[in-house]
Amino acid sequence: MAYAPPTMIKNGEMMGADLLALVPSRGRPTVVPILADIFRTTCTTDWHLVFAVDEQDEDLPLYTAAISREPRTQLYINRDGATMVAALNAAARHHLDSWPQAVAFMGDDHRPRTQGWDRDYLDALREMGTGMVYGNDLLQGEKIPTQIAMTANIPRTLGHMCPSTLTHLFVDNYWRDLGTAVGCLRYLPDTIVEHLHPFAGKAGMDEGYHRVNAPSMYHRDAFAYRTYVETGQLAADTLKIKGIRS
Repeated sequence: MAYAPPTMIKNGEMMGADLLALVPSRGRPTVVPILADIFRTTCTTDWHLVFAVDEQDEDLPLYTAAISREPRTQLYINRDGATMVAALNAAARHHLDSWPQAVAFMGDDHRPRTQGWDRDYLDALREMGTGMVYGNDLLQGEKIPTQIAMTANIPRTLGHMCPSTLTHLFVDNYWRDLGTAVGCLRYLPDTIVEHLHPFAGKAGMDEGYHRVNAPSMYHRDAFAYRTYVETGQLAADTLKIKGIRS
């Protein structure tokens, strides 16, 4: 399937959207019109929504059909490995040459609730210059960024949105630890991006939740992230981002 990166015209030049939101998804094609409608209703800046779906997902044809009906919404077919992290990083790399001012991660079970949440994020990022921002998910709150937006120079410098050694869990720990170490992480408690997670009693435990929250997955990703930290890779990432802020 052909894919064209999101662009807009400004002063005769091709530009990226203000905010590009990447949503890895698997087995939940019905979320496409729901999330697309919420973006249309709540966003007040130039945004673009991309669903990153694995090429082996049995529901890929349903995603394709659903996304074809939604403006400002596109499909990225991931061929780099059947994990959320692989899909997120692959979709991000695909947009390296046309990235907007900011790129965001959101799960397919997140729901922006605050009118103008995207402007809140972008205003905070512009103020920081280089930085990362997240809202209140009504579950973890300030503790960890289960959804996030960052200035495009951060993943462009690192070459990833999150470490490729992870599969699904501890990506929010990584963003928190990286942003805290650099001093460029901001929490917006009044900007609501609700997380409809079973642990909050807001969704049922479908096959996808069972898979990614299995003890084996937790222990695998916990070990992978601990290794990333202990081998100095987080420290190296921190120095890279401090370098572009100086």
